[in-house]
Amino acid sequence: MSKISVNDLVVFVTGTGRQKGIGRALVEEAIKRGARKVYATARKIYHLDDLVEKFPEKVFPVVLDVTNWGQIQRAALVANDTQVLINNAGAAGFSACLDNYDEATARQEMDVNYFAPLYFMNAFSKILVKNAPGAIVNINSIGGLYPSPRHVTYSASKAALYSLTQAVRIEMKMYGHSIPVFGVYPGPIDTDMAKGLEVSKESPANLALRVFDGMEQGVLDITTDVLSDHFAPYLKKDLKAIEAVKKVFAKEN
Repeated sequence: MSKISVNDLVVFVTGTGRQKGIGRALVEEAIKRGARKVYATARKIYHLDDLVEKFPEKVFPVVLDVTNWGQIQRAALVANDTQVLINNAGAAGFSACLDNYDEATARQEMDVNYFAPLYFMNAFSKILVKNAPGAIVNINSIGGLYPSPRHVTYSASKAALYSLTQAVRIEMKMYGHSIPVFGVYPGPIDTDMAKGLEVSKESPANLALRVFDGMEQGVLDITTDVLSDHFAPYLKKDLKAIEAVKKVFAKEN
């Protein structure tokens, strides 16, 4: 069963330090929908002061660098009542490959956009299973489905997250766990991180609405705006077909 509401559940959201960001909107929308508790993370704890002040009985701040495996492990110990893990933290730069390549940007994007969700899902998976019902939500990008020549290394990191999301979804099913793994694929969103993009953008608040609506409707691959809706056909939803092929292959070998 993929349908899940965050009402009365404990939610953990990474990357909530930006005043105008997706993470902040996800925290607020989760609380509006009745979440019992929301762990909000940022590298600097004072970036979360206003959230704690606004929701003193709901928001629990966690200092966290999502690229630090030790801090992720400690967060899992502190937040061992988590039921819904939302991997939202992201990094984006303007690094290409043939021209304008930037090594530091490329590595940061892969660390934040791919390795961080991988580490979090590894650290929190047993917790989520123990505390079920629950879910994993990976905030991806249409850049992971359709590469951009202006964001080559970013697109590559998000494509890796797309593959990871699909694979962990299947892995959960293989082990008989009832934890749905949602992938979210926004187009341009009006955040601090995207302020340099001169294109039409969706608001973080509307994105958050679409994310939680999608979860409640059981939509595993969630689009969030007009542009990303056009990319829906690129999303692979044929898990039953994949599992059928695997069974045939297993019999033949």
